[in-house]
Amino acid sequence: MDFQKISEIGLGYLMHYGLSVIGAILLLIVGRIAAGIGRGITVKALEKRKTDPALVPFLSKAVYYLIWTVVLIAVLGLFGIQTASLVAVLGAAGLAIGLALQGTLSHFAAGVMLLIFRPFTIGDFVEAGGAVGSIEEIGLFGTTVKTPDNVKIIVPNGLIWGGKISNYNGYETRRIDLVVGISYDDDIQKAIDTIEALLDADSRVLKDPSPTVAVSNLGDSSVDLIVRPWCAGADYWPLRADLTRALKEQLEGAGCSFPYPQQDVHMFQSVQ
Repeated sequence: MDFQKISEIGLGYLMHYGLSVIGAILLLIVGRIAAGIGRGITVKALEKRKTDPALVPFLSKAVYYLIWTVVLIAVLGLFGIQTASLVAVLGAAGLAIGLALQGTLSHFAAGVMLLIFRPFTIGDFVEAGGAVGSIEEIGLFGTTVKTPDNVKIIVPNGLIWGGKISNYNGYETRRIDLVVGISYDDDIQKAIDTIEALLDADSRVLKDPSPTVAVSNLGDSSVDLIVRPWCAGADYWPLRADLTRALKEQLEGAGCSFPYPQQDVHMFQSVQ
């Protein structure tokens, strides 16, 4: 009798909730597909409108999780669960979780600030949060940085927003700072004229603002000249390397020498 009663109760629950379970499974499957489609449509719409690339993954993920939230609420409704009371419970649980995850939420808030004020965008070469490299993605909680030696680094957004950010692509032009030392016996004006001719011959050196070549310091063993040309940001490193080599070759060709620190030792023989 007990087994028969249990079977009748189980059959009753199966008849009552069977359709709901099947409907919930179908709804979850459809919801997952809809969330993926919604994310894809969002990405295409944002790219078509030429939205900032940094916003595309952030907004597409927001749409994805929003659709999933609606689907889950609908699934709970199939089982007769009152969503109003559920929202209140989730609110209380969210408050408790928020207090427990203050650090994580601070990274999320920092990510929102990065997207609003945009101190950098995708592809910029930056130094931030202890990492140096090109920005690949600005996520909800962390920013992906690709270093020059091809290492993937994920930096928490809070570390980036709470510290100094150096964006080397923030402006279209950059200045190269070089220091060249010549001997005290060399003709300073001849060295300056040689350097200015070298800069004028390189098309990558901008005319405006004009480059600066001047005496910066009288060192222990050399007269130091500062060389400060301006160039496009993309030409910075190639031009710096080429100028470093060309300065040595051109100045040596003009009769200038490059002194290096040395000491003169004088020996005296004592007379007894």
